[in-house]
Formats: sequence, C-alpha cells, structure tokens
Amino acid sequence: TLLTGGLKSLLPHVLRRIIRCNRLTISNTSRMAEGYKQANVVILHKSLADDFEKFCHANNGPLPLLHRSRAGDWKCPSLSSDSDIRTDCLQYRKYEHGACTGSLKSLNEYSEQLKDMVTFYLGCSFSLEKAVQKAGIPVRNVEQKCNVSMYKTSVPCYSVSMFHCNLVVTMRPIPESKLEAAVLATSELEEAHGAPIHIGDPGLLGIQDLSKPDYGDPVDLHPGDIPVFWACGVTGIEAIINCRAPLAFTHSPGSMFITDLKNDNVRSLGGVPQVHCISQDPLHFCIVSAEAAQKIKTLETLIGVDPGERGIVHLLRQGELLGACLALSHAGSVLITTGFPTHFTHEPPEENDGPPGALAIAAMLQALEKQVAIVTDRRAMDLNKKIMEEAVQLGILKKPIPLLTYQRESDDSALMFLCENGNPGRPRFDHLIAIERAGMAADGNYYNSRKVNIKHLVDPIDELFLAARTIPGVTTTGVGDGGNELGMGKVKDAVKKHIKNGDVIACDVEADFTVVAGVSNWGGYAIACALSVLRSCDIHDRYLRRAVGFPCAPSKRLWLPALPSVTKEEKLLKALVQLGVRSGRTASLEMEVDGLPFYNTHSLMIEKLL
Repeated sequence: TLLTGGLKSLLPHVLRRIIRCNRLTISNTSRMAEGYKQANVVILHKSLADDFEKFCHANNGPLPLLHRSRAGDWKCPSLSSDSDIRTDCLQYRKYEHGACTGSLKSLNEYSEQLKDMVTFYLGCSFSLEKAVQKAGIPVRNVEQKCNVSMYKTSVPCYSVSMFHCNLVVTMRPIPESKLEAAVLATSELEEAHGAPIHIGDPGLLGIQDLSKPDYGDPVDLHPGDIPVFWACGVTGIEAIINCRAPLAFTHSPGSMFITDLKNDNVRSLGGVPQVHCISQDPLHFCIVSAEAAQKIKTLETLIGVDPGERGIVHLLRQGELLGACLALSHAGSVLITTGFPTHFTHEPPEENDGPPGALAIAAMLQALEKQVAIVTDRRAMDLNKKIMEEAVQLGILKKPIPLLTYQRESDDSALMFLCENGNPGRPRFDHLIAIERAGMAADGNYYNSRKVNIKHLVDPIDELFLAARTIPGVTTTGVGDGGNELGMGKVKDAVKKHIKNGDVIACDVEADFTVVAGVSNWGGYAIACALSVLRSCDIHDRYLRRAVGFPCAPSKRLWLPALPSVTKEEKLLKALVQLGVRSGRTASLEMEVDGLPFYNTHSLMIEKLL
C-alpha cells in the first residue's frame, strides 16, 4: 500500500521499470505518475497500419494519435526515454481473428511476430484526471479506488477500409455545479480526448445501465452528480475486434503505457466552452463556445424591440433563443406550425406575420439536413400549398416540405400523431416550433388581440404541444409578439399584467422555450441566424458529432445560402400579398407586416440580424 500511495509521485521511467520487473499487483494505472500523459496501445500487422492511422485521424476524439512506430520498433523515443513496448504495460490482451484469446503480462514471447508489427500510442483520459482534480472537481473512480467505467455506445465511428466500430466512452460522475469547470479543464487537452462528448442521460448514447460497464469498474454517483462521458481509446480495441486481424495486441483497458510527456502542452479548440441544460427528461446538457452564445444573445436583444408599443418588453426572458436553438441543433426531426386567422371577415383570414418566419426556420433546418414538416389548419391547406410552391420557386426552400393537418378524433389523437403507433418511446419529431400560431386561452377559446374569439377557424394543434410535454426527449418552442400565441403560456402572468386585453387573450399553453420578438417573423429570422452560428461553432460542432468524423471546413458551410435575405423576404411578402394574405394590425394588402412597412423596418431588421 505504501508503494501504491507513492506511485502518483514517481517519475514515469521509474514506474516503467517497476512494471517491467512485474512488481505491481494493481490492475490499472489511474493516478500513477500524476501530470504525465498515459497512452492506449494498439499493435497490428504492418499491412494494416496505414488504414488504421487514417481511422485514427478520422476519429480524433477517441483516437488521438501520439505516435506510430516503425515495424518491429519496440522503443518510442518521442514519448519516452528507455521504454520497451513488449514489457512496459501492466497487462496486455491478445486478439486472433477478432476474438480475445489471452491476457498477458509481457509480449516477449511474441518478439518474432512483433518484427512485422506496428505500435500505435493513443491519448488516454487518465491524463485528464489530474486537470479535473486541479480544478477542484472530485474524480469519483479515484475516490472509490477503482478503474474508470467504460461503455460501448450506439454512436458509429467514421469507417476507413476494414476499420469500423461504435464509439467507446468513459464516464465520470461530476457534481452539476462543476460541469462547466470540468469541460473547461479538459477541453484543451485534445491529446487526452479533450472535452466531453455527452453530458446527461446515458440512454442518449444507447447505454442501458451505468452499473454494468463493458470495460473497467462500475463507479457510484453521489447525489447531485451528473454522468459525463468522454471519448475513450478503447474504441481502438473495438476496431481491432471488428477488423478480425489474424493477430493483434492491445493494452488491457485501464492498464496504460506511461509516457515521459507532461500534460501541459495544450491546443485551444477556439474559444471558451459553456454548458447549458436543454432538457430535463431525459436530462441533457449541451456545450457551446462563449463567443457563439454571446452572438445569439445579441440576436435575442435585436428582436426584443417593441415597434408596435404593445409592452412586450415585460415578456422577454433572457437566454430563451439560445436554449431553443441548442435543442433544435440536437434535433433530427422538427415539426413547425404557424397561422393566425385574425381577419375573420376576410378570405383568407390569415395574417402575413408567421409564414415568412416559419419558412426561414424551415429553410435553415433543411440546409442542416434535418427532417422538417409543417402542420396547419385543414381549411388553410390550399393556401399553404401555394405559399410552399412560391417558397420553392423563390429559392427559399430547396424542396417542398410535407404539409400535415391535425384533427382531434379521440383522447390519444395527439400521441398517435406525434409517435409511431402512439408509442412515446418512438417519437416522430424531436422538437415542435409554433411561430405566430393562435394559442388557446385559459377558457379553451382562441382570441385575436382585439379580444374576438376565432375558435371556429383554428384546429386544436395546441394539443400536440400539451402531449409533447409527456413524451421524453421531445422539446418545444413558442415564438410570439403579443402573448396570445401558442407557447406563450410560459409568460402568461406577465401577459395578463402588461398586455392590452391580456387577462382574456393570454395563451395558456406553454412551450419549453419562449422566444419573444417585436414581430414574430423576426423571431423566425433570429432562429435561422442562431442555428447558423451554432453550426459554425467548432466547440458545439465537435459535441454534436461526438468527436468522431471530421469538422466542417469553412468552405463547406453549405447552409449559409439558406439564411434569410432582404431580397428573398421582399419577394415572399409580395407573393403573400398577391395570395390575399393581409397585414396583422391594419388588414391592408400592402408591403407591410403588423402595420409596419417592409422597407426600413423589416428589411433593416433582417440586415441587422445578418
């Protein structure tokens, strides 16, 4: 025990000598030679080496390559002075045709075969434990004197030739108040897997049970701890198993090669990371750079002006645009609804605030290769088909978006609409957005801002938002400018207090995120811009792709043309006017929205957001 306690302060070359002489009875190298880099080891035939190196570069998160040896080279001068890879790991594993056929203390007896084999040294998360502790964060596996927990996930790595496998991760429980500090402490240690690739519910990675790790030991979470997952070099072992090479060796998970390199040579990933919670059920946190978050806050401030002098300043909530867009960024499939039939004496009764904002969001989601659908009133189906055709013709949308309708036929209609066979475990959509959509008041009616009940013109799409609250993993956003729109229930007390007729018209149905704007279309434009900001943020992009695959090169930012522009929005408004869709406040068929002129009010807002 004296020896084990002192191992953390021993120098690497001394430790390697002790390991070489087979003098240690412990099974993992966590906390040994603190402050020095440790390495995962993969040894395979030279004919596979080039492809495996490409596989490492393509999956840099789990497989940060520290060194590739020449064939038959047992030493590694760039990482260590007097090392011998045949003897300097605590324990090895031998793989034949994809099956583990032995656990070994030394590879000396395979010296002949090793002459034709190449050793890969890959970064290890034990290297970042010291940085985490330095930041004042407990490392539970160290406290509990056990190996770190490692899990196979359902996240596929980027395949290269015969190398393919799913990502393996390590999990460390971190107190919720220390999450950002843990991300900050590790994000620059790229050669030790860098920042976490997931924070929150293990099910989102396809991990069923934290108490049953695939490698290592189970680690207990303390009350208030959040599971935090880092990419893990054991991913390399999974790749070796799947490629079924006739002979390969690896370190035994947790029994690393200890290098002479200090941990302090860091490479910044572009900015300071922040952590934001985007869902409570399942619990899900997201990482974004402070710079991107600040840009999105600026967008939120820009749209929060009140040209119609309705008192919306009292409805504004900071950070809602960022939360909504982080949730949207993680979504694979999005349902959008819009339509406010305020002009009940006209045909069509719709106003022209809402559809342009909805299409701006849809265009960006489409460019980001997400599934998008729009749900609208059955009586307005023909109008929406025409608007859709115009949007495609004007180049706003790449292709038409499915148009759906919703009718209540039974108690489970909403669940049947949102989920396959009504099963909450299989939702069709990850996120629902309502923008300038008539919202149900507390009395079950739908009111325009002048307190007129327009319920006879509105299908009960609110039920979808109410049902979404009961489906784990489905989040919702409401965009509005007066408090009577779907999703504004989150700010209904402020609506009742500060908005004219608020006590009657306030929408009672709340969304997870409430984006309030001077004009709802502006909220749609801001969401499109914010999604572009997030997609261009390296820190967020790495988290989204779980640090596997390649980052998106600036030249490949194919979503930028999908941003709203003054020209596109001007043409769309002209098309809406020709279809008889009127301005909200005045009911006029002019180039205006909510009684505000397109030129120098809406056009100026678009330019400011861009």
